[in-house]
Amino acid sequence: MVMYSIRYAHGHIQVYDKDGNFLFSADNEREVREELEADAESAA
Repeated sequence: MVMYSIRYAHGHIQVYDKDGNFLFSADNEREVREELEADAESAA
């Protein structure tokens, strides 16, 4: 299971991996969920 950290910064969301490496930013939580789901599907 992959762990993520979600941080709110300056009106958008930043997503980091468990080691604190920046992965991507999004405008809202829906975009975060979609991106994480797409990432999980491509890893399967």
